[in-house]
Amino acid sequence: MELTSLLLYITIFFSVLLVLILFSDGDLTLMLVERFGKRLSSVKGQVYWIVGASSGIGEYLAYELVANGAKVVLSGRRENELQKVKTQCLLIGKKAGLSETDILLLPVDVTKLELHQQYFDAVLQHFGTLDVLVNNAGRSQRAEWMNIDIRVDKDLFDGNVFGLLNLSRIVMPHFLSKKRGQIAVTSSVCGKVGAPCSASYNATKHALHGYFETLRAELTCRGVSVTMLCPGPVFSDLLSACATDTYGQKLGSTMTKKDRRMSTERCARLCAIAIVNQLDEAWISINPVLLSLYVSQYAPSLFRSFNGRIGARVAMSLRDSRNDLVNSCKKDIQGEKSD
Repeated sequence: MELTSLLLYITIFFSVLLVLILFSDGDLTLMLVERFGKRLSSVKGQVYWIVGASSGIGEYLAYELVANGAKVVLSGRRENELQKVKTQCLLIGKKAGLSETDILLLPVDVTKLELHQQYFDAVLQHFGTLDVLVNNAGRSQRAEWMNIDIRVDKDLFDGNVFGLLNLSRIVMPHFLSKKRGQIAVTSSVCGKVGAPCSASYNATKHALHGYFETLRAELTCRGVSVTMLCPGPVFSDLLSACATDTYGQKLGSTMTKKDRRMSTERCARLCAIAIVNQLDEAWISINPVLLSLYVSQYAPSLFRSFNGRIGARVAMSLRDSRNDLVNSCKKDIQGEKSD
């Protein structure tokens, strides 16, 4: 009787857990702090440097922050796009009491490592301090593993990993000197699992976890926190500059309203909540991607067995939700049938 009761309680627990996951768009800790954690208004007066703020998650994260009174540094390579973001930030931030001096436009190319100290000096000269560095710059990819030019791998690592890593190392002494600071890193669901036809991109996101998880381990009791953000499919313009298997080539695709993706606004809000509450890691995605992430972490062999059965093309369609993007890789992936 006691064993039967125990099994019943376990069944009920896991059933409730499954329902919570299926009706969530973030991991359970993130959903908890969204409801009961620190409010976004706590960012008021703090200085955030968003690297990769010209579009997508970085752009809308800037809007969330200025709406709550944070001062922001907007960085990226596309100065014209950054200017549009700054204009919108001024309109939104005005209600929170911000002025033009509270929003700094700072064009940055993360691959130019020799300029990183100069970039940071410009931030300190303008604001006198920095509270949070948001490493959001990066490019995605659609390419079959065996056909990728090694120069593509190196190029993506330069922009997605080494540039962010070097910039963080330049900022760290400032954080340590005042015994307070935070580094937020936009990884991806692909930083937790190996999604097909994005090998170089996946590798860069896994590398970010390796570098910054190690940093967190070394920062124990030193006042500096690290937050890894792992979004799934999100509406943005990342497909336009998306890498392929050919060096220097861009996919040049765009997302459509029919795509199954999280809205940029919702993703940015959850990112802001994760940062403000200093979560170590946050999973942000619609289902079934979110559920598959849970399975991959807690039943990895089962997850890989399932992926092996459904095939790479079906796994790709869960992420991209469109045949034209799935077909951007060769049609017969590892001998699979073409659609």
